[in-house]
Amino acid sequence: MKFLPFILFTVLTNAAAQLMLKYGMMQLGPLSFAGVNPLFKILQIVFSPWVFFGLCVFVVSMASHLYVLSKVELSYAYPFLSLAYVAVAVFAYFVFREDLNAMRVAGIALICVGTVFIAQGGSPIHGEDEVAALPADSSEVSR
Repeated sequence: MKFLPFILFTVLTNAAAQLMLKYGMMQLGPLSFAGVNPLFKILQIVFSPWVFFGLCVFVVSMASHLYVLSKVELSYAYPFLSLAYVAVAVFAYFVFREDLNAMRVAGIALICVGTVFIAQGGSPIHGEDEVAALPADSSEVSR
């Protein structure tokens, strides 16, 4: 639970990055590489404002995720990223008017329930607990 705020920060920045990337691609319109140098087109996409900002936020999200991975088990931290789907689906419904039908809502509910189950069984990386459990006086260890 100690690292849950960092995990949720990772989730929210990941979702925000996806929304920015989508908005940026909507601003660019349908992609076509016909008659255009592909490298030029890729650079044009990457350096369009919303796509570029989305990529920058994605880097922040990955940096946060790396910090989290240094503190908790992967099998605990990684499933939380599924909550990014929940955030993206809800925001896409309100911002982009994307469909949020009964099947998607049911899937979102299952993701949320599964994440709650995973959160209940979390633990720090193996080894940190054992170090904290050693006696402070080293003479007790040798007995």
